[in-house]
Amino acid sequence: MKAMRLGAPSSLDSLAVATLADPGDPGPGEIRVRLAASSLNFHDFAVVAGMIPTAAGRIPMSDGAGTVEAVGEGVTDYRVGDPVVSLFFPEWNDGAPPASAFAKVPGDGIDGYAREVVVTPQHWFTRVPQGWSAAEAATLTCAGLTAWRALFVDGATRPGSTVLIQGSGGVSVFALQFAKAAGAKVIATSSSDAKLDKLKTLGADELINYKEEPKWGAKALELTGGRGVDTVVEIGGAGTLDQSMVAARVGGHVALIGVLAGIAGPVQTALLMGKNLRVQGLTVGSRAQQLALIDGVETNGIRPVISDHFPLERLGDAFRHQIANAHFGKIVVDI
Repeated sequence: MKAMRLGAPSSLDSLAVATLADPGDPGPGEIRVRLAASSLNFHDFAVVAGMIPTAAGRIPMSDGAGTVEAVGEGVTDYRVGDPVVSLFFPEWNDGAPPASAFAKVPGDGIDGYAREVVVTPQHWFTRVPQGWSAAEAATLTCAGLTAWRALFVDGATRPGSTVLIQGSGGVSVFALQFAKAAGAKVIATSSSDAKLDKLKTLGADELINYKEEPKWGAKALELTGGRGVDTVVEIGGAGTLDQSMVAARVGGHVALIGVLAGIAGPVQTALLMGKNLRVQGLTVGSRAQQLALIDGVETNGIRPVISDHFPLERLGDAFRHQIANAHFGKIVVDI
């Protein structure tokens, strides 16, 4: 089968097409999945670019969606022909994340889904939202579930809530869609007026160009009449955290999901304490949360926003497109 593998040291240039042995038939409790799509996340780029160390020869990509080709003895969750989508944490079923969760993240701790076929335990996948293509389903594993957890697991977004999203990547666009479906008001930030216009067409209520408004936290505060937002979906990290805390209401929630603007830096602890804020780091979610997400998008008729498609053998070009910030929503890799 065809796959993409990382060389040593890890880099976009070391990504190469490889021909691997077919994994064969599934054993007891396993399923064989013919993969059709993956999607790009910053985590995948960090692995491929060498920011997150991994083994030489690693097959990248945490997201994978496809069709069950065969089932092993004792498999009860799936039948041949069922569409399925992968889990970011294959061994985190429910409750608190286990300390060992990261050891089996596909494309990081173990080989991922930049390949044509996998054989895995049946609980490493879930069902797909009814009527969704593999390309659509592949956007849920990391970006969709991260946005869902930020708003509805760690947060309590409901009608009348106010949510602030940063930028127009996969997590932010999903968060906008989910928040609007829940009846919340959304403030969107971006450095691009063209992307702000697209966010508006998806339902964003207020728009802030952060190049024109560098103190966008104060602007968000103004747009809420001085109250502040209930939840900030924080993708920047240290470089934007202060502005997020300014934007948040007293007792508000900052869901810290990314480090695009820096992995370390000073924090205004007086602001954090004075506002009694809850700044919570989160990394994707559990199998139970993914199933709840799938129920949610089915019930509300939500479909992902896919910006671009690349074939598997052009995975490096897909990452270059990602880091050029030329996309809106998700970038999908067709396998």
